[in-house]
Amino acid sequence: MNVEKITLKNYRNYIDLELFLHPGLNIIYGDNAQGKTNFIESIYICGIGKSHRASKEKELINWNSHSAYIKANIKRANIDTDIEVNIFDNKPKIIKVGGVKIEKISELLGNLNVVMFSPEDLRLIKEGPVYRRRFLDIEVSQIKPAYFYNLHQYNRVLLQRNNLLKSIKYNRSQSLLKTLDIWDEQLSEFGSHIIVYRIEFIKKISMLARLVHRKLTDGKEELNVLYSSMFKNVQTREDGKILLYKELIRSRNRDIERGMTSVGPHRDDMDFFINNTDVKTYGSQGQQRTVALSLKLSELEFIRAECIEYPILLLDDVLSELDIKRQKFLLENLKNVQTILTCTGINDIREFRKNDRFLFKVSDGLIEKIE
Repeated sequence: MNVEKITLKNYRNYIDLELFLHPGLNIIYGDNAQGKTNFIESIYICGIGKSHRASKEKELINWNSHSAYIKANIKRANIDTDIEVNIFDNKPKIIKVGGVKIEKISELLGNLNVVMFSPEDLRLIKEGPVYRRRFLDIEVSQIKPAYFYNLHQYNRVLLQRNNLLKSIKYNRSQSLLKTLDIWDEQLSEFGSHIIVYRIEFIKKISMLARLVHRKLTDGKEELNVLYSSMFKNVQTREDGKILLYKELIRSRNRDIERGMTSVGPHRDDMDFFINNTDVKTYGSQGQQRTVALSLKLSELEFIRAECIEYPILLLDDVLSELDIKRQKFLLENLKNVQTILTCTGINDIREFRKNDRFLFKVSDGLIEKIE
């Protein structure tokens, strides 16, 4: 899988851009605030359906316009296609795949698989569990549309249950309590699917990340990625459904008092251990960076194993966070993966893969091919 061409119109600081990409390595360099991350973001949107950094979609539109347009022409092993995203300042966006408008984001996922790695991804290791749950949700959703559906339904029911808990706190009527039974059953149904998918994903990603980490550390460190959840030993979806329902009943009084649901996959986390030591708590900054890199590279192999093709790798200004050894490992071991890399300078990497790349310079929303 690779993106052959990207077209941008009135998207952030790009007024009218048409750029052909190399199927291998694409290096886009330039000063800060010139549009490097904006370009990476446009490809991410075509894969995931939303920005990884904008809270409101109208932020994606050039300030002189009322709409923005993104188009990615994609070459795949089985069939070529294109993805178009029309973004408006006064109505919902429109996404088309192969010229056909989609009604749900789940219809987009899987058409363009992407893996993004940016400096913010260091939060995966050292900050709160919300970043790790987001990582789980994005990666599993790309290859398992059913996961995305169950996650969406679970979050909808969770919101309803939390609102009901707040009402019950001040009015413990039998009718409200009976309504809570209905939401508990639904939450258990959708949540059990999420739990089983996550267990399967983490089992596979842990094995792949362990192999990558060994290479990055010359065999000196052993990485283990674990599912941190009260449901981690669930064997089947039905077992997960029964266990989650029991836990919701057991925690009901506490949940009513707090006005929020205290158990379920929305409370899950991931743990990382190097040589049996907790990396989040005791790992050095260098170790945390290496674990984050191992995790991202293992995503590539996971998606390839599930989908036959490698995804697109988006590296947004991460080389400055890595020493020269890891920079070389990263670039030299991705020759089967289309990679779009942004950076401010190219002195350290100019000699890498000279016969397998395009080099671009970006300045104020204009991208020029250098070599």
